[in-house]
Amino acid sequence: MADKSTTPPNEMSFLDHLEELRWHLIRSTMAVVIIGIVAFVFSGFVFDVIIFGPSQMNFPTYEFFCKAATYINIESDFCKDTLPFTIQSRTMSGQFSADIWTAIWVGIIVGFPYVLYEMWKFISPGLYEKERRHSKGFIFIASLLFFLGVLFGYYIVAPLSINFLGTYQVSEMVLNEFDLDSYIGTVRSAVLACGVLFELPIIIFFLTKVGLVTPEIMRKYRKIALVIVLILSAVITPPDVASQIIVAIPVLILYQASIFISARVLKIEAKKEVKRAKKNVKPS
Repeated sequence: MADKSTTPPNEMSFLDHLEELRWHLIRSTMAVVIIGIVAFVFSGFVFDVIIFGPSQMNFPTYEFFCKAATYINIESDFCKDTLPFTIQSRTMSGQFSADIWTAIWVGIIVGFPYVLYEMWKFISPGLYEKERRHSKGFIFIASLLFFLGVLFGYYIVAPLSINFLGTYQVSEMVLNEFDLDSYIGTVRSAVLACGVLFELPIIIFFLTKVGLVTPEIMRKYRKIALVIVLILSAVITPPDVASQIIVAIPVLILYQASIFISARVLKIEAKKEVKRAKKNVKPS
């Protein structure tokens, strides 16, 4: 194997790059596993307080909407004492499997900044010094957007979905007795979907850098994007207009911010092109 201390990054062999990537992946996996083990040890808190939080009517989101409904003098399902459903496990290993997989997903979510850092360490040697300098805030911004999305999914999308689906009945003869995996899947999907969705500005930034997206294209297809956002909102939220609007508003704000970011990137790139052109012009 080549001596990494003397071999420049751009002269590393293909196998050296694979070896480097392997260690980044190993460290990322170890971080997820360690956080997962901690989550498994404190599984009582993870389940009772976090996972099952949106199933309790004292959850902050329900209290907020209940107070809002009371203020404008309308009846609301958010003001009930309890949600009319139970959560149960139907298999022998159901609770143990749920505990293991929940710990893994907690490790992935909480360890996201470190995983991003390891991937960035692998990619950054291939960038120019100026590009690395201008991208110093990438990990912080990407992590911030991800956690904002996670919080939005947990405090808005998940409770709205659970409240609607938990109170929905085709007949009083049918009881809502949800499987543990189904309930956890609803919370997990809401949290992860919003976490990824809030990365839209970062995605647009890189797509603009490689020339696949321009602000003109985003403005031209704004109406189509609006329809797509409403469809996504309908998929990850209960089928009521209020919930869809609540989810659609921040996504539309992110889309508008992405247009600004795309325009900013192109403006910076244009200035660089002008500077390069001036440098290449030889005085007569």
